[in-house]
Amino acid sequence: MSNAEILEKINIYFPQITETQKQQLAQLPDLYADWNEKINVVSRKDIENIVERHILHSLGIAKVCNFKSGTKILDVGTGGGFPGIPLAILFPETSFYLIDSIAKKIKVVNGVAESIGLKNLRAEQKRAQDVNEKFDFIISRAVTAFPEFYSWISNKISKQNINDIDNGILYLKGGDLTEELKDFKNKVHVFDLQNYFEGEFFETKKVVYLPLITHNS
Repeated sequence: MSNAEILEKINIYFPQITETQKQQLAQLPDLYADWNEKINVVSRKDIENIVERHILHSLGIAKVCNFKSGTKILDVGTGGGFPGIPLAILFPETSFYLIDSIAKKIKVVNGVAESIGLKNLRAEQKRAQDVNEKFDFIISRAVTAFPEFYSWISNKISKQNINDIDNGILYLKGGDLTEELKDFKNKVHVFDLQNYFEGEFFETKKVVYLPLITHNS
């Protein structure tokens, strides 16, 4: 399927999106193609399939949690802005903080966000270990093995729950996660994206959800 066809599919997968959100999402392929000529943040193979492999993939998190107004989210190792930018488009009343250790990637994030008028997003060159704020959810897309990721951010979750699911980690990952998740198996929830989105790409893609603060805490 072409990028245009998948953008149309997004309207079906997320029927609540507004015309403004549709326009913002539709601008992303050309913006990333332009930026990628200057600063390589997406592989050449993926830039041709950016809607499916980056934009829609990022929105998989929205199938697990419909973030409420006032939610604070940290996107760790955001690269060129995934999953943070597509999710910030979908949830304009949610606050997103995107970080990456590589400055040029943050330059792309800020450039794209400014071009489409995103007001609910900030981005900085920073390591997760150096962030001293609390968030409702911490999101990421396969920056490292899950146990290591957990060690970076487990102390950065707010104790105040405002969403329908408990605060914690929402992590996009593919493949067999048995070994990675063995220490979390009694608490972790794994959502197969092939249950929500069509296409071969999503057959092995998952959202790993680990609640860290429960409503009873």
